[in-house]
Amino acid sequence: MNRLRYIVILIMFLLQLQPGTSQESLSFKGQFSAYTNINPGNDYPWWNGGRYLPQVNFEIPSEGGRLIDFEVSANIYGNIGMKNINSFSSDGDIKPYRLWARYSIPQLEIRAGLQKINFGSANILRPLMWFDQMDPRDPLQLTDGVWGILGRYYTLNNMTFWLWALYGNDNLKGWETIKTNARIPEAGGRFQLPAGSGEVALSYHYRVADSRGLSEATLRHEQVPEHRIGFDVRFDRVIGYWVEASWKTMGRDMGMFTNQEILNLGVDYTFPLGNGITMVYEQLVAAYDEKPFEFREGITFSLLNVSYPVGLFDNVSYILYYDWRNNAAYNFVNWQKQLNRLTVHLMGYVNPKSYRIPTVTTSENLFAGAGLQFMLVFNH
Repeated sequence: MNRLRYIVILIMFLLQLQPGTSQESLSFKGQFSAYTNINPGNDYPWWNGGRYLPQVNFEIPSEGGRLIDFEVSANIYGNIGMKNINSFSSDGDIKPYRLWARYSIPQLEIRAGLQKINFGSANILRPLMWFDQMDPRDPLQLTDGVWGILGRYYTLNNMTFWLWALYGNDNLKGWETIKTNARIPEAGGRFQLPAGSGEVALSYHYRVADSRGLSEATLRHEQVPEHRIGFDVRFDRVIGYWVEASWKTMGRDMGMFTNQEILNLGVDYTFPLGNGITMVYEQLVAAYDEKPFEFREGITFSLLNVSYPVGLFDNVSYILYYDWRNNAAYNFVNWQKQLNRLTVHLMGYVNPKSYRIPTVTTSENLFAGAGLQFMLVFNH
């Protein structure tokens, strides 16, 4: 709640600011969304919810291309699931969404605070989803941020250097199965360089995990060092194709959690049919092993994503996940219509009742089974 109090105070303060010069700028915008979801197989067949994301930005430019800017936003939401008038479940919260300050010059930027950090070449099944947890089927593309400092330096020949330090993030992020020890800082970096028609990158991250929440007593430790190494490459030659991989290893014997290997191979292409049919195919292999690269307890997912712009304001997309280990298919289709600031989504899905898509967390399990969802999104 202390962080939320700071967010509210800072939003009110920024809204009262008046630009001191003609170059300074203050802007306020927001996004309101509301949905209704009908799924007869759920414990609560009818879910309804609303969300508002208010956002304030303030920019202070100066000579030499220097810029100091701020972003403050909150996530205000509520949901209610109903079986009948006497049987329902509800939740809601008001929490910080983004809270950062940034200093930038033409080849360097430093951003500190609550922010989104993501990178990699894969589209949907992302081994390098280290710090976010976006669901590709979510029209809002929401993800909680992380508290930390991020610096990026861009060379004149298009190489990019990233350095980051995180602190106070004890929630699970991305592919994590063990929480972070929030009292110990995390740190890492990334190096990207151009390669022909594409780009190659190497990433590294170090953190200390806290495994005291595990059920097995012998694996409970307050401090477990963890190293992650990531590699990704993407090229665009007629078709786009990429490789993205991540290896995590723990500094203690954590049984099957000691090592984690994730590999994604993918391609995309837009077929010149009608208005253009864009197809993305990805193949993912992931495993948790006592010894590195054994792939004994592995999962294999295939993904097909097809999208087609029906006209200037309508788009239809389809996502298919296939879980080869459990012989299960997940189907999701979304019709989207843009009406100036209002976007309408009509979504349908047919999925197994036992939900096992990696890194996707739905507390109410809305998409398990078969159902329909209608969503309105208004941006101002």
